[in-house]
Amino acid sequence: MIIESIVEVAKSALKEPTTLEFPEHREALTDNYRGIHKLDMRTCINCAACARICPNQTITMVQADVDTAFKAAGTKMFPEINLERCLFCELCEEVCPTECLVLTKITEYEKYDRRDLVKRPEELE
Repeated sequence: MIIESIVEVAKSALKEPTTLEFPEHREALTDNYRGIHKLDMRTCINCAACARICPNQTITMVQADVDTAFKAAGTKMFPEINLERCLFCELCEEVCPTECLVLTKITEYEKYDRRDLVKRPEELE
């Protein structure tokens, strides 16, 4: 019994390390993986359906800094997403009638300050 344990320890000591050296080597993501949101402000119709459907009140509608082409049409409210609260449930993407809000496979959103996890509409493009 002791010899078997020693053999197992020797086998595991000779194996390659199981940790990945991030960011050079990244874990392969599955097709259904959900990451940071992406917003196309040009196709957004400001319906706020994403904010209403969000189960965690992660999405709020705010006035965005947009170029002059948008300002001519009047004040528009766009989604602001708090990634700290987001469940990545994909309900906002499913309910969007113009498909302007989608979840990407981008996973690098760690920050030192919690306030940086609140993504304004301009940052989601």
